[in-house]
Order: sequence, then C-alpha cells, then structure tokens
Amino acid sequence: MILPVLPKSRCSRLSRKLTTIFGTVIANRIGYGGRKINSLNPLDAELNLPVEQYSHGLRQRVAVEVARSGFRETVEIIEKTTAAKIGKRQAEELAYKSASDFDEFYRQQQAQSLELKETGEIVVISADGKGVVVRTEDLRADTQKRARETSKKLNKRLTKGEKRNSKRMATVASVYTINPFVRTPQQIVNPSDEDKKMKRPRPIGKRVWASLTKQPELVISEAFDEALHRDPNKQKRFCALVDGNKTQLSLLKKFAKSHHLNLTIVLDIIHVIEYLWKAAFAFYSHTNKQVEDWVSKRLLLILSGKSSSVAAGMRRSATLRQLTPSQRQPVDNCARYLLNNANYLKYDDYLKAGLPIATGVIEGACRHLIKDRMDITGARWSLAGAEAVLRLRSVYISGDWDEYWRFHLLQEHQRNHLALYQGAIPLMKQVIQARCSITPPTLAIPV
Repeated sequence: MILPVLPKSRCSRLSRKLTTIFGTVIANRIGYGGRKINSLNPLDAELNLPVEQYSHGLRQRVAVEVARSGFRETVEIIEKTTAAKIGKRQAEELAYKSASDFDEFYRQQQAQSLELKETGEIVVISADGKGVVVRTEDLRADTQKRARETSKKLNKRLTKGEKRNSKRMATVASVYTINPFVRTPQQIVNPSDEDKKMKRPRPIGKRVWASLTKQPELVISEAFDEALHRDPNKQKRFCALVDGNKTQLSLLKKFAKSHHLNLTIVLDIIHVIEYLWKAAFAFYSHTNKQVEDWVSKRLLLILSGKSSSVAAGMRRSATLRQLTPSQRQPVDNCARYLLNNANYLKYDDYLKAGLPIATGVIEGACRHLIKDRMDITGARWSLAGAEAVLRLRSVYISGDWDEYWRFHLLQEHQRNHLALYQGAIPLMKQVIQARCSITPPTLAIPV
C-alpha cells in the first residue's frame, strides 16, 4: 500500500515516562504532527495511556486506597506494596480524576434496563444529613459568615457551646429494595423467643451515596431517579424513611407528586423512641426501673396507631404532676413531635403491609460512608477533596467499583484520544489508521 504524503507534517520517534505499579517504564512511539495540526500519538490511543505520568492501573490502586483510608496512608501503602512512588498531592489529583465520571456513570446506568437476579417487593428511599469539617473558605455562605464572626472567649481552650471547627452538611441518600416483613406491635415491644429467631429480609441492590457540593433537592431528585430505575413501571410499593426534617419531607412530597408516585412516608421509629425516653425522664429518675415500663407502654400504643392519644396523655400527666415549664419541656417536645408528624406515624398500617419502620440503612451509611472516613481527628477537608473521596467511597460501598472503573477507562479513552482523532484532518487520520490500525481502538490497560 502506498501512503499519501501529508504536506507540512512530520513523523518522529518520541518517548514518554509512565509510572506503573511495577515502577517507571519508558514508552517509545511514533508521533505525527505539524504546523497548526494537533500532534497525534496513535500508540497512546491504542494502549489508552493517560495524559499524566501515572498509569491507569496505578490510578485505580490509589483510588481504592483513598476510598478506604487517608491520603498519607495511601502514599505509604503504595510505596510498600508496589514499585511506584507517589506524593500526597499527586494522590489527591489522581483521586479527583478517578471520581470525575461518577454522575455520568449512574446516569448511564439508569438509562439502561435493570436486570437484577433478585429484587424486593418494596422500593425504599431514605435521606439524611451529616456534617464534614471543611476549610473556612469552603463553608456555605451563611456558615462561613458565622464562622468568621465568631470569636473565641478563651485563647487556651474552648468554653461551653463553642466548637473548634465549622461543618458543611453532606446530603446522604440511599435506595434499595426489600421484601415485606409483617409484624405486630407486640412482637416489636415484647418479642418472644420465637419472634427473636424470625429471619429478617435483607436490603437488595443497596446503593448509598453522599454529596457536599449538591443541594439536598438535587440529591433527593437523584434518589427518585434511582428508585424509578428499580421499578420504572411503578408496580412495587414505594416507601420513604425520614426523621421528621421539614425540608426533607417537603422535597419528598414534591418529587413524589412530579413523578406521579404513590409514596408512603414513614417516620423513623428510633427517633420516636428517643423522644419518648427524654419525656420519661421528666417523670422518673434515670435509675428508676418504672421508666422502662412507661416507655414500653406508650411505644406499644404508638405502634398501634394511637400516637395522638399518647401525646395528649403525657401532657395531661405533666399538668397533673404540676411540673414546672423547664421540667415538662421534654414532654411538650415529645407531644409536639408526635402531633406534627401524625400523618407519618401510622405504624399499624405499615406493619401490616410489611414496610420497614427504622432508618438503620441510612444511619449506617452516615456512619460508614462519612464518619468512619471523613471524621478523622484534626482533618479539615477541601471541598474538592472531600467530594472526590465521597464519590469513590460511595461507588466502593455500593458494590459498583468494577463496573465504574470500566466505564471510567472508556470515558478516559474518549476524552484523551478519540476526541482528538474526530477533529483531525481526514488525510492525516487516513495515514495514521493505515499505519497503526487503530480503528477500532484496542483498550489495553497499562499497569
């Protein structure tokens, strides 16, 4: 085959360093370039080499370690377990790049038909908030203003009510399916030995994620998209578990209406129990055994769908005992909580339908996804660094790592290589294709 000669272009042998898990290697290849022409290295495209010095194999290793431990620990692990050396700043940059396709990956996932070997009859949506200590310049406007205006009363230590650092709230979301688990109020409050042995259904296809940069509205909107991805025909029972946050409730109702979704909102029973305990200590001392019976009786009534009666009864009891305003404040708080959320306390119906009534999954996500990794003593995160780690950790915990990384490599190939050839001069493209046979490209993953 006689290849045409491209005027004002040149072909030269070039070399570049590539740091892999086996050490630094030199990659020799032929480059094509010229005046006012983007230089092209066909072998880079064929091997899907990254733009920076570090290989995709090393980038993946760094991303996995960053999702599990700190940046300094990651650097140490890389040096101990591979032949590569990498700095803390480079590890951070690789983490940013590794997390760059998070949103697009899940958008593509949701655009495809979901094929699950196993799925539950109930689709559960849950959301919560968890604070992360970030640098002052990365706080939201109102929090940043308060942080700058706050002055410490003492130089040597914090006084009562003062905090060392301000936090930016991350919105945490979780979506999964689960099978019904029918129970009675009595089985929950006073379970028998047989009740304790009952096998509980486990969450299926659980996905958890969090974001510091996105507003709660956007995260909850993504949660609905994920939930509808599990059941696009809306044949399952949709349930949302909440803790009573008004903003969260408003957003759930808004998106349920916009998606024409019959959503059952359930208030977390653990939050209700906490209010009951605080109210009980207004009547009894912390060591009085009668406090347990008081809480159990009222919990049984609430689970039977009589939360309004419980609220009225504890207020009457506080009045009859002539408690002072400060003494009865926990009682009033509990009663107000029960009455304000009465529409979400229909536990008798929830239990008959086998719906979950506790937010254990989202509480566990807040702890495992954020607290265990982000709440390191003395850590003050940059917004970009914290968001990247949250994305990587979300993918890892949700069990989507392998699929995500394959998608990330394809996206890297498109950004770094295919995009260049799509804009190349047709004659140059023809020459390179003929000499290097890069169509279609072979995605080799360098180590």
